[in-house]
This record gives sequence, structure tokens and C-alpha cells, in this order.
Amino acid sequence: MGSSVAAMGMVSDSKFHVLAVDDSVIDRKLIEKLLKTSSYQVTTVDSGSKALEFLGYDPGNSSIPSVSSNHHHHHQEVDVNLVITDYCMPEMTGYDLLKKIKGSTALRNIPVVIMSSENVPARINRCLEEGAEEFFLKPVQLSDVNRLRPHMLKTKLKCDKPERTTEDQPDSSQSQALEQQQQREQEQSRPLLQQIPTSLQDQDQIQSVPLLPTPPQEQEQLQLLPPTPPQQSNNNKRKAMEDGLSPDRTRPRYNGITTMV
Repeated sequence: MGSSVAAMGMVSDSKFHVLAVDDSVIDRKLIEKLLKTSSYQVTTVDSGSKALEFLGYDPGNSSIPSVSSNHHHHHQEVDVNLVITDYCMPEMTGYDLLKKIKGSTALRNIPVVIMSSENVPARINRCLEEGAEEFFLKPVQLSDVNRLRPHMLKTKLKCDKPERTTEDQPDSSQSQALEQQQQREQEQSRPLLQQIPTSLQDQDQIQSVPLLPTPPQEQEQLQLLPPTPPQQSNNNKRKAMEDGLSPDRTRPRYNGITTMV
């Protein structure tokens, strides 16, 4: 059971392909051995220009990788998951190689690790600011190589993530239909809102109707009524009104006058 789990782990790691760049034969052999010990596929070159050629870098059109089967013997598409390069190399330094890779839209997602036998903080910071994932001091140890896997795994997950198709994108017709439905609901609610000021206008018209004049005789009788104290209840007020008025005058009638309701 344990051997099968280990075999699965080796198969998983063997899917990672590392491109090692170093002009020193000894250092190149050492890093190749360490990478193969960790079950990585390894390709080694001795210059930055050969590394760019292997990656299919096209300075005229960097957005389209031109990696072909002519660069290796297995006649299959090359998929590089990480580049590890020496800093001090003739013609093109590791820093220059890093800048070209990160400046290419087709290659910028490939993790780059820099190696150097000189511990120069300014050099290290410059490489990290340019986009390097790690900076190893030579001689590279197996513990350093073990730190490469998370960077390759993170990049591989991004590459394996399916692209969003047009089916996943929201349909513009659906959004337009939703907007039209909202507009219809707003239009339906407008008549209800318009009825409110109309009712207010009706109330104003009702209040503006002139009151019917009170006959002089009724005014005199009303003036003869004794004043009602403020502390009397409503019943007392009504009783006083009934005592001061005759039964015939409790509900006055007006002849020839039409009252509009």
C-alpha cells in the first residue's frame, strides 16, 4: 500500500518539467541530479539565449509561444513548469533572462528561480522585485529543490483551470428582459402615484365651495343662546342648543336652494 502511494507521488512530480540554465558544466550537472532525485523532468542548457529558444520566445511577437518538437527528441509539445538559472553568465545574465520571460505575455506565468555563488543583497532584491520566485545560494542543496514544488503546483493549477466559455457568461438578452420587466413594473405603479395629487385637488375643490348663508332670524336666535362654559361636557352643549331652538328649527330647511354633495 505504501509503495503504491509513493509511486503515485512520483508520477505526480514527474509531470513537472524544469528548465535548468547554467554555463558551468559542474553546476549544471549538480542541479540536474538534484532535480531528477526529486522526480522532475529536467532539460539543461548552457546559456540564456538557448533557454529562450527552447521556450519558443519570439521577440517580434511574444504573445504567441512558438515551442515546437524540434527542440527535443520525443516529438511532443514542451511544457516547462519552472526555469532555474544561474545569475552570472556570459552574453545574457540570469537577470536579463528573467526580465525577458516576465516581459513576455506567453511566458510570464512560468516561475523563475535565480542561483548565484555570491550573496549580494542588492542583486537578490533586484531579482525578487523583477518577479523571481526564489534566490538560491550555491551550492544548491536538496532542501532548496524541495521548495520548488509549491511554485510549480500553483502555476499548474492556473494552467489547468478551464477557461470561461460563452455559455458561462451572462446572456445579454436575459439582462435586457429583466430591465424591461422592471420598467413595466415602474410604469404600472405610476397611475397609483398620480391618483394621490388628484384626490388632493378634489379635496381643495370641495373646500373651495362657498358655504350657504345663514338666515338673519337664525343668526339672531343663535346670538341669544347663553355662552357655554369651557368645562361643560359635550352632552351639556347639545342640551343647551336644543333648549334654545324650537323643534321646528332643529333641522332648518331652505326652499329653493339646492345643496350639492
